[in-house]
Amino acid sequence: MSNSVVFCACMLLLGTFISSISQVMLKKSADRKYDSAIKEYLNPLVIGAYTIFVISTFLSILAYKGIPLSMGPILEATGYFYVTFFGIRIFHEKMNGKKLAALGLIIVGIIAYALG
Repeated sequence: MSNSVVFCACMLLLGTFISSISQVMLKKSADRKYDSAIKEYLNPLVIGAYTIFVISTFLSILAYKGIPLSMGPILEATGYFYVTFFGIRIFHEKMNGKKLAALGLIIVGIIAYALG
């Protein structure tokens, strides 16, 4: 794998990671009560989260210029791990068998792609 492909893959992983952070920000905002409907959508958490989504989108666009299209969805699947980690650590969500099985299938898919 060339250096440019590795750099672009890292860029896509970074974009996926910060996209997961913005999802956490949106969930934190949704858990709060607001005085009006406009404050639900025009508050720093929501505006910041959507700004991060835009940055993540641009990182993805740039990354896809240097990686094979078949690699993109595999790298973006790492977002499920980030979201699961944040859900457990920040929102104190519980893991169950179905969630573990789903994460296991994602890992198997990533390994199958890497070996094939």
